[in-house]
Amino acid sequence: MTNDTDRKIAAKGRHISLVIAGTMVLWIAVQFIGRQMGLPGRYALLFDFAALAGLVYAGINILQLRRMRRDSKG
Repeated sequence: MTNDTDRKIAAKGRHISLVIAGTMVLWIAVQFIGRQMGLPGRYALLFDFAALAGLVYAGINILQLRRMRRDSKG
């Protein structure tokens, strides 16, 4: 059972890292492309909120990961 739990914890950690990295890469790309295209600031704010939502999702998953690790220790 421990190996199964360790695999789940590792998979969740990888998922979290991909969400954080993907969110940041997309946010930076959209900011750069939006500036080059001359999009209004309200669109930049929209993408900022989308990136914030991705990071909140990652934060919630980090808390779940901490709980999983704590419960697996006994």
